[in-house]
Amino acid sequence: MPLSGEYPSYYESYFSLIAKDADIIDVLTKSNLDTIDLYTSVDGETLNYRYAEGKWNMFEILQHLLDTERILAYRALRIARCDKENINGFDENIFVETSGVANRNLMDMVREYSLLRASTIELFKSFSETALLEKGSANSKTVTPAALAYFIATHEMHHIKIIEERYLPK
Repeated sequence: MPLSGEYPSYYESYFSLIAKDADIIDVLTKSNLDTIDLYTSVDGETLNYRYAEGKWNMFEILQHLLDTERILAYRALRIARCDKENINGFDENIFVETSGVANRNLMDMVREYSLLRASTIELFKSFSETALLEKGSANSKTVTPAALAYFIATHEMHHIKIIEERYLPK
C-alpha cells in the first residue's frame, strides 16, 4: 500500500476498501474477473436502471471505469518516465455524456474492459520499484504510479459496491 504523501488525501477512503498488504496485481486481476462476472450476469433492465435522477446507469458506470482507468494508467506512465509536468484532470460527467455509450453493445464494452485491464496490469508489471515510487503531479497533487495502480483498483471497487447496494435487486 502506498504511504501517506504518495497520493492525494481523498484516495484514503478508496484505499480503505482493500487490505494494506494486498498485492495490487492480484487485486487488479481478481477485480477484472469479478466485474466481468457482474456485468454479464444482469439483464438489460438492470443495466439501464438509474436509482435516482441524474445518476448513471450501469452502462455509463462501465464507460466511466474505462475512461478513468485509461487516464490513470496514462498518468502513471508519464510519472514513471519522470515527466515532471502537472497532468490536468478531466470532467467525468462530460466524458460519459459524450462517449456514445447509449449506442454501445455490452459485450463489446466487456471485451474492451478486459483488454484494457490486461494492458494496465502489464504496464504496472513493467515498472521497476524506482519507477513505481517516482513522484509526479496530477491535478496539482503529488502522486506515484504505485498509488495510481491502487486507485484504479479501489475506484472500481467503490463503483461496484454502489452497484451492488443500489442497482441490483435484493
